[in-house]
Amino acid sequence: MTAPSLHRTSLLSRRALLAGPALAALALRPEIGRAQAAQRIVAAGGVVTEILYALGRQDLIVGVDTTSLHPPEAMRDKANVGYVRALSAEGVLSLRPTVLVAIEGAGPPDTVKLIAEAGVKVERIGEDTSEKGVVERIRVIGRFAGVEAKAEELAVAVERDFALLRQLRGAVTAKKRVLFVLSLQNGRAIVGGRGSSADAIIAHAGAINAAEAVEGYKPVTDEGIISAAPDVILMMKRGNHAAAPDEVFALPAFSATPAAAAKALVTMDGLYLLGFGPRTPEAARDLMAAVYGLNGDSGSRRP
Repeated sequence: MTAPSLHRTSLLSRRALLAGPALAALALRPEIGRAQAAQRIVAAGGVVTEILYALGRQDLIVGVDTTSLHPPEAMRDKANVGYVRALSAEGVLSLRPTVLVAIEGAGPPDTVKLIAEAGVKVERIGEDTSEKGVVERIRVIGRFAGVEAKAEELAVAVERDFALLRQLRGAVTAKKRVLFVLSLQNGRAIVGGRGSSADAIIAHAGAINAAEAVEGYKPVTDEGIISAAPDVILMMKRGNHAAAPDEVFALPAFSATPAAAAKALVTMDGLYLLGFGPRTPEAARDLMAAVYGLNGDSGSRRP
């Protein structure tokens, strides 16, 4: 047998081994999708988990990824399949899922392909950060979970929240410049530029992205931070992404920005800020309130 033949045989054997648990489970129950009650969902992406819980279908979830931080019980009660962009085929298939509901960025691609080849349906969820994208995401996941009516009710409520947000945005007369700092590595800032999820939430909050000169999440020089001239620094408040005002504004570049005078640092929960699920209009209102000093309690709150 040639080396390429051995490689193909090894790969096929691995796929058969990985497929075993899932295929055996499928043989013991009806066709996937025939009965929603029989679904076993692995949710890859915090927003997927959040929406399923908001729709009351957490009973369908057998596994979640490490970004599934809301509600808190998700990580406590459900099996952990690892980071959304570094999933393990073995870990996912060991849970005998019928469907993997995953955001577009979930992966790696070869792992997702192996999971699909094992007989698990893969449903991709778009990461559109617009108002329309957030609302459509709720409806799509509602269809997967078999609760279209409840999803429509939630979608309509979120649309109302976005309408209120538009009114509040319209009242902003002098827009402030907000710089989202994803992390500080040895004093070097990685910021959220145009096209990033940070860019989208800053726009929803009626502010200007001070990092519009770069695209996506990129490191910037001290000169770049100074020229961005942010009025407010925005960061996540947990883990390696967090930093205190004294730490941030002690750095030469940040000390030279308009934000330094008032040590204007806003910190928010990462999934709440950048998840783009049902709580997004509230997250944008809270950001708006922090940036402009407004009353943040200007609408309904979702759990």
